[in-house]
Amino acid sequence: MANNPSAEKANRQALKRRARNKSAMSALRTAVKKARTAIDTKTANAVELRKAAISKIDKAVSRGVLKRTTASRYVSRLASRLATTAA
Repeated sequence: MANNPSAEKANRQALKRRARNKSAMSALRTAVKKARTAIDTKTANAVELRKAAISKIDKAVSRGVLKRTTASRYVSRLASRLATTAA
């Protein structure tokens, strides 16, 4: 429990940041899941959904929600999944 004004403010800020990060990660996971499903089922708009997912991933990195290497791994796996199903 926060005992002084600065600690109380830090707690409020942490709660706001946590909510913002949680929302961003949820949106990212949804986009990646839609892209994976579209790629696996060979849907016509799989390329567009993959592009949208990569955009969400890049946005999460720029906002500090996701590490750069983790984002790179997500993008790489989406690309390789698309390449193997297209072949």
